[in-house]
Amino acid sequence: MKKPQRTGILATFLKPGWVVTVLLILAFTYVAFTVLAPWQLHKNTALTERNHLIENSFQVDPAPLSEVFNPDGTLPANHEYRRVEVRGHFLPDSEVVMRLRPVDAGPAFHALTPFQVDGGPIILVNRGWQRPADGKIPPSFTTAPLGEVTIIGYARLTEPTPANPPIKEQGRTQVHGISTSQISELTSLSLSQDYLQLADGQPGVLTAFPLPKLETGPHLSYGIQWIAFGILAPIGLGYFIFAELRERRREAAELAELAGLDVAAVVEEEQSETQVSQAARTRSRYGEQASSRNLWARDREERF
Repeated sequence: MKKPQRTGILATFLKPGWVVTVLLILAFTYVAFTVLAPWQLHKNTALTERNHLIENSFQVDPAPLSEVFNPDGTLPANHEYRRVEVRGHFLPDSEVVMRLRPVDAGPAFHALTPFQVDGGPIILVNRGWQRPADGKIPPSFTTAPLGEVTIIGYARLTEPTPANPPIKEQGRTQVHGISTSQISELTSLSLSQDYLQLADGQPGVLTAFPLPKLETGPHLSYGIQWIAFGILAPIGLGYFIFAELRERRREAAELAELAGLDVAAVVEEEQSETQVSQAARTRSRYGEQASSRNLWARDREERF
């Protein structure tokens, strides 16, 4: 009796709707634990490390280029945002412009100028930014100063080569990212791999870049939420499965109860029919005896 019931319950959960629901919830749980939560937690970790780098950079005095950069011109990742002091001269004839990179929620042109360090390498310097004028480089976009200067800037890592190619507009070479390898090809200069971002108040600075805010944002809470969702999703699935099983058992109990009532009604009806049949037979028997007596009495009267 139990086997058909189990088969019926199994058939319920093998329906397309249930199969798709289970697969979707399992897939969501896997993605939540392996992709979404790590993605947000990694962003939180990266921002926390960046904030520590920025904080540490202001706790030490500006250092020479050789103490911050490697001899081959590369910047160790844990040295980003360190303040660097160098002396040399700008190469304004080799300057390129980065197009419309947003700053403070608005588009801006950036001045990327090579800087020849005295007795050292040529390093790219981001001198700051200016808002566009009618979508073009504004007149206030002044060139770098000539002659020997001492500058202080923040050590920054180079960016990947942008997908969009450089263009020539307003007599200037314009790029879409700070890729020192691309700019080296455009200027025919051997630039260090990483670059400097010029600090406020330094010679040649346009509008200095605001330092990143020392906050991590909501990424940690987002990561915890994805973990919670990954836990709650299968729990919710288990609850719905339990509810479905409970509903099936209730329906089976009701059907069994109705079947029992039907059997009792049939038995009662059969018993009633039996009693009626017996009563009819009894009446029939006694009726025949009375009829015989009446015939005998009538015969005697006729005889006498």
